[in-house]
Amino acid sequence: MAGEPETQTEYGAEFFRAWLTAAAVAVDREADRLTELDSAIGDADHGANLKRGFAAVGAALEKEPPTTPGAVLATAGRQLISTVGGASGPLYGTLLRRTGKALGEAPAVSRTTLAEALTAGVAAVAQLGGAQVGDKTMLDALTPAAEALRTSFAAAREAAEAGALATVPLLARKGRASYLGERSRGHQDPGATSSALLIAALAEVAA
Repeated sequence: MAGEPETQTEYGAEFFRAWLTAAAVAVDREADRLTELDSAIGDADHGANLKRGFAAVGAALEKEPPTTPGAVLATAGRQLISTVGGASGPLYGTLLRRTGKALGEAPAVSRTTLAEALTAGVAAVAQLGGAQVGDKTMLDALTPAAEALRTSFAAAREAAEAGALATVPLLARKGRASYLGERSRGHQDPGATSSALLIAALAEVAA
């Protein structure tokens, strides 16, 4: 996209901490909406759970700030796994931990390196949840976002938001929503929606 930094621009730990702080703000702002979406096809706790989890992430990163992008994401992942109930904690925690692991110990990384690492993180989520694109899960937002991140941060945001919106007519094949069968159609998936918030926060900080 025009005006966006070239791929060679490198992003350090401070950028990644800012991303997760922005994500926490977005989740806090949208928590009621996420819970409303979840009340239609889930346990009605997605917003509250993620709000608590990302608040814990913010506190952990502030208490002892990690010094590499990979360590920032690994720390955040561990916090989400330990503080978020239900499926969201393990899934989001796995996403961030695996992405962080793929980034290794580099002090700074490029956007394309992050795209590759995020792709690895998304694959780990797919493996953990046994889901794929089209199953009406967070993968419907994350998979296209990771691919589009190779182009730009803005493209990733657009892809994630479009992916979340595209879950509305889908039949849920995984998670609690799958128990509803045909009644799961017509509702936007809360996990895909919160995933789009995470990617939007990334694009916001990059801009």
